Amino acid sequence: MSRLATPVGAHDHSEGPADAPVTLVEYGDFECPYCGEAYPILKAVQRAMGDRLRFVFRHFPIVESHPHAGRAAEFAEAAGSAGRFWQAHDMLYEHQDALADASLRHYGAALGLDAEALQAAFDGRYDAHIRADFMGGVRSGVNGTPSLFINGVRYDGERDVASLVAAIHQAAGSRNI
Repeated sequence: MSRLATPVGAHDHSEGPADAPVTLVEYGDFECPYCGEAYPILKAVQRAMGDRLRFVFRHFPIVESHPHAGRAAEFAEAAGSAGRFWQAHDMLYEHQDALADASLRHYGAALGLDAEALQAAFDGRYDAHIRADFMGGVRSGVNGTPSLFINGVRYDGERDVASLVAAIHQAAGSRNI
């Protein structure tokens, strides 16, 4: 059973309280169709768990298969620097079929991102962060996306809401979290 090699920290994008009883980490790729399928399921899990869950997203762009994944990650980081990571995250998954640079620039304008800051992202400003996420995934045994970790342990079970919620409850050690 694989374990998360890089602990969750201040460098991560997270939703939910830091002291939540369970942390769910996703290594994802914004262009990956399987991540796109998982997106509404993970949103439903977050709604079901409320403040009992902290959700963390880490970049794992598989650019050999998904040519726009790297740029999409850069876009998300530019949005993150403006406090809009989660809006960008959702926008990218909801528009997975349109991730070329022109679309990303349009999304940036819709989010109120500075065009120069977005260009700096495309020029490599956040490459070290994205690479660190990716390498942390490799060290954790990630070899595809989405890869999920519940309280630091890789989850390879069913990817439906009920199964994930049950696994989260089990990780918390209680059915009543």
